[in-house]
Amino acid sequence: MSYTGFWDEVRKIPPVTRFVAASSLAVSIPVMMQLVSPYKVVFVKDLVVYNWEIWRVWSSFFLGSSGINFIFDFAMLYRTSNQLEEGHFLGRSADFAWQLLVAVGGILALNVPLQTYVHHRALIVCLTYLSSALAPPGTTSSIMGMVTIPIQYFPYALIGMDLVMSGAQAAGVGVTGAVIGHLWWWWIFGDDGHGLPGLQEYGSAPRWVTSIVGANAPARTGPTEPDENDSQPRRPVRAAAAGEGGYQWGQGNRLGSD
Repeated sequence: MSYTGFWDEVRKIPPVTRFVAASSLAVSIPVMMQLVSPYKVVFVKDLVVYNWEIWRVWSSFFLGSSGINFIFDFAMLYRTSNQLEEGHFLGRSADFAWQLLVAVGGILALNVPLQTYVHHRALIVCLTYLSSALAPPGTTSSIMGMVTIPIQYFPYALIGMDLVMSGAQAAGVGVTGAVIGHLWWWWIFGDDGHGLPGLQEYGSAPRWVTSIVGANAPARTGPTEPDENDSQPRRPVRAAAAGEGGYQWGQGNRLGSD
């Protein structure tokens, strides 16, 4: 593939997912190559507040694991963000960016008391929770190709793996991501698919976000080909339904750590 062709393919990625993926690579790879000290990119509240090292807020969400775990983390982060942006937020990347920004603020607020230095895992669990909650009823998830579980339980499986592999502190970080993911789903979609009355309207991107991301595209009209991503949001997340999906969400070993 030529240099021009490569960038053409990159530009096909939706803007928010492209930013998330690029940020993950930009922060994690220099640290893994020992070009940048991890201490320069983790979240330290005093350095952010008193030394104005604001970049630590951003970098702490994109510092992934090292080695093979980084590949799994990156793949999950990219795929989940892309599914949301090309599915339930199709044509509304600015709204997705705004709501993700609010979610990131919530994760940060919950993790300050925990003195969490890296918020990457919480971000993955948050996006996974929202994606799982909005998946078509009956969708399943395969872990390592051996264990199949209903998709709505997958975020809890991630937290369980964190607990077993890294202890209560790591699991606690995952729990904060699940809490914010649930609040996000409740805020915008809710049990009836319409979100919280009086608050759902605040999910629309303000002008300054739209100016950065780009205007939301008009909603599609007319008949379209069926697509699983266009399914109506699940009514309650825990509703039982028949059928299966074909999602393969990662491996049985640890997908990342904070």
